[in-house]
Amino acid sequence: MIGRLNHVAIAVPNLNAAVAQYRDVLGAEVTEAVDQPDHGVTVVFVNLPNTKIEFLYPLGESSPIANFLEKNPAGGIHHICYEVDDIIAARDKLKAEGARVLGDGEPKIGAHNKPVLFLHPKDFCGTLVELEQA
Repeated sequence: MIGRLNHVAIAVPNLNAAVAQYRDVLGAEVTEAVDQPDHGVTVVFVNLPNTKIEFLYPLGESSPIANFLEKNPAGGIHHICYEVDDIIAARDKLKAEGARVLGDGEPKIGAHNKPVLFLHPKDFCGTLVELEQA
């Protein structure tokens, strides 16, 4: 069901420092910051030949990333994202298998302007999983 790894998301306490480190020290191609108000984050993507790294920075005080950074002040890996061909079919299959879909279970539009869902970390080896329709 899952396709290629779309990205690994890292919550960062300082977006500018993270961008500078990856761009200037590692020589990576880094996108401009984009606010995602529906998700409470500002995102930047680091483009790699085989996938992407997504930096997540809190947008507003109620951001879920702010809570993550309170528990992990230095930042860290927040989630991994896999592509699926049909997000509704994937959701229905996962729910039938007992996996928990976070939120109301309906896809939201993610940072790539495609439908996304998140799966409970307790169901996937302690890792928050995002599914994105390819």
